[in-house]
Amino acid sequence: MVAQASSPWNVANLVTMARIALVPFFAWALLAEGGQTVTWRLVATAIFMVAAASDRVDGHLARSRNLVTDLGKLLDPIADKALVGAALILLWVPLDELPWWVPVVVLVRELGITFMRMSLLRYAVMPASRGGKLKTTLQIAAITLFLLPLDHLPGVVRVLGWVVMGAAVLVTVVTGFDYAVAGWRIRRAGRSRAAAAAGSTGPGPAQP
Repeated sequence: MVAQASSPWNVANLVTMARIALVPFFAWALLAEGGQTVTWRLVATAIFMVAAASDRVDGHLARSRNLVTDLGKLLDPIADKALVGAALILLWVPLDELPWWVPVVVLVRELGITFMRMSLLRYAVMPASRGGKLKTTLQIAAITLFLLPLDHLPGVVRVLGWVVMGAAVLVTVVTGFDYAVAGWRIRRAGRSRAAAAAGSTGPGPAQP
């Protein structure tokens, strides 16, 4: 008996969609009262952490309940990028708490890999790698530290934030190259299969 494919509208994917829906609420809380009050910074940090933590929830649900779908593989990295991208952009402008190169390097890599993933859908769905998940973990940790009301915390927290952010940017760049190589291999293999299929359906030998 052939196993029935899981519906894309399952609980794991709904959790992923909820994570995407939390992004505008996070942005609103971060910018409330100019982003300078302790209360609203803590609220924004809490929303960010809840949204980030849901990444593990939907992944666990998908694996434990056999709910892995192509839609989930595509939505999960998009949800991560939407959350991380919103945080980095807002910490850059208008809050001016990150230099321009941090969000630019991260977002160029993230958008580039996302567009590459979409262009490869005709061949295969590229899931997140272990390196990609490490990158996301470092990004989440660094952003969480920067979201805190650092002016009201010991200076060591800001130093720690920069150390983790530096590591996150480095891993972001390195894994970006890894994904680009993997994408090139998927495209080459897909084209080879297409060419082989086209050859097998070509005209047969001429009859005598």
